[in-house]
Amino acid sequence: MTAELEAVLNRARALAAEDIPRFLGELETIRAIAWSRLTSTAPSAKQAGDELIDIEEAARRLGVSCSFLYRNHGKYAFSRRVGRSLRFSSQGLQSHIEQTGVLTPRRRGGTLTPVVQEDKRK
Repeated sequence: MTAELEAVLNRARALAAEDIPRFLGELETIRAIAWSRLTSTAPSAKQAGDELIDIEEAARRLGVSCSFLYRNHGKYAFSRRVGRSLRFSSQGLQSHIEQTGVLTPRRRGGTLTPVVQEDKRK
């Protein structure tokens, strides 16, 4: 036990019975502050470097067209309207890509091949 806690323990032993509720309240305040600091996540350097990217860059990263993003931007929590333009959080976009794991042909660098349908009348 640290010296500070030893001093607090000695104080608790010496307190009069009518002072104990106030003392317990002070201890509870200290415990709550320590617990909140332990469980809260400190803002990381990653979040500090977040930036809003334009629709062309977001479409390139997602592997979709700009028109698709204009039509479906409401499905993405990381999209924001800035005036009349549409912007996307680069960190939110990266997180979405990591979570979904979807690799569209554009993101893989591949090309789409046309589907050939056979004539069923033969």
